[in-house]
Amino acid sequence: MAEVDSLSSGPSLASQVRTAVLWRSGSQVLTQIVSWCSTLIVIRLLAPQDYGLFAMAQVMLVLLSTMNGWGLASALIREAEVSEDRLRQTLGMLILLNAGLALTQFLAAPLVALWFGQPEVTNLLRVLALLYLAVPFCALPHAIMSRRLDFRRPAQVRLAAALMGAATALTGAFNDWGVWTLVAAPLVMILTEAIGMMWASGAPIRPSFRFSGAGHIAGFGGVMTATQLFWFVQSQSDVMIAGRVLDPHDLGVYSTGLFIAQLLAAKFVPPINEVAYAAYSRQQGGGPEPLLATIRLVMLVALPAYAGMAVVAESLVPVLLGEKWIEIIPLLPILAGAMAMLTLQILFAPATNARGVPWAALRIAIIGSVVMPISFFIGSHFGIAGFAWGWVGGMAVLTGATVTLSGRIIGLRLSGLVRAVAPPLAAALVMAGGVALMLAVLPDGLPSLLALMLAVPVGVALYGGALHAIAPDRLAEALAFARNRGEAEPAPLPAE
Repeated sequence: MAEVDSLSSGPSLASQVRTAVLWRSGSQVLTQIVSWCSTLIVIRLLAPQDYGLFAMAQVMLVLLSTMNGWGLASALIREAEVSEDRLRQTLGMLILLNAGLALTQFLAAPLVALWFGQPEVTNLLRVLALLYLAVPFCALPHAIMSRRLDFRRPAQVRLAAALMGAATALTGAFNDWGVWTLVAAPLVMILTEAIGMMWASGAPIRPSFRFSGAGHIAGFGGVMTATQLFWFVQSQSDVMIAGRVLDPHDLGVYSTGLFIAQLLAAKFVPPINEVAYAAYSRQQGGGPEPLLATIRLVMLVALPAYAGMAVVAESLVPVLLGEKWIEIIPLLPILAGAMAMLTLQILFAPATNARGVPWAALRIAIIGSVVMPISFFIGSHFGIAGFAWGWVGGMAVLTGATVTLSGRIIGLRLSGLVRAVAPPLAAALVMAGGVALMLAVLPDGLPSLLALMLAVPVGVALYGGALHAIAPDRLAEALAFARNRGEAEPAPLPAE
């Protein structure tokens, strides 16, 4: 079969990556605005126990999703050339794999409901099993377009899917669907995305179930799948434990607080990592500079966001979610510190995977699958706040292990990492202190919305001013990255 796609590293790679990052992250902002607006309305209409029930069902959904074959599709991104036959083989693997996952979830649903002591979870899981049937038609097109660093068309498809999901969620919330609102919206979203992605990528629609010659793809994908399995234990063990010791209301409070705290790490960093992985795959000998550039870019935004979330939590929660969610307020400052470490930690895996060393991410995931459950088990003895502190303790250990193990492979020195993170961290702390002082002197009884409207511009000004005083080159670097889209550079992202 003739080659249909190949990797090339021409002089326009830097501008390709800039365009990809701007499309992927920029469109993600627009997509998330749509999603957030509907989500915040839905949260106000649904009860905490609805989110608690969905969190229980989501444990198995996340577990089986780690085996849904995205690693198989991602293996194609590293290939020097990919034939149509190879694409059809990969589609066949994905279809067989996800059909098996759907059947497994359907049959095992009663056991999950029994674990949590909530019979309704059975029906939730059986309907959610339909999600797997659309995965092959999202994963393969994603790999095809990632090879080309084409993130414009996927961004348009995801925006359309977000609009459809938002419309479904609002329809359900206003018509008293209860927890089924949280089931219907993702089903509509993934169906829309599957149709749009297949059309946008021109992916083959006829699968092949003859897999000769595809063993190396299955092997690479298998290691990445194993990594995701351990990631599941690392990231979902809190709900597995909390679902046994907390009632649905308290679990809903905890899971919703975690959702708010994880927005940046879960929604905005993965798009950056998608582009980074494709770019690192093209420049596997670039040393630590591409990763350091990504860290500088992400932490420039992430650290002030988390610091701001921590200090304005008392005003933010009532404004965003309503008074019935005020139990989240003491959780956010704790979780914000943990999510700052998580954001840094998850930036390393694309760099080691692109170098053909997926075992590095696997070893780190294994460590996390031990460290995080222990942290959550200890925290479970101290109520909801104990689970939040479990994130802090576990992520401190895991981030240190990631920097040590992955840094050796990439050639990253601790001094280089400190230089990348220290300026925005210092500026974010200055900002947090200034905003906290301002909020402390405001008169009692001031409406939460007004307090938030005062805090945000003050925080932005303090952070910008502090960063300019500490490291003026960082703001200049970010602006240059956004503006300079046509000129080639030696690294896929701005370097030190």
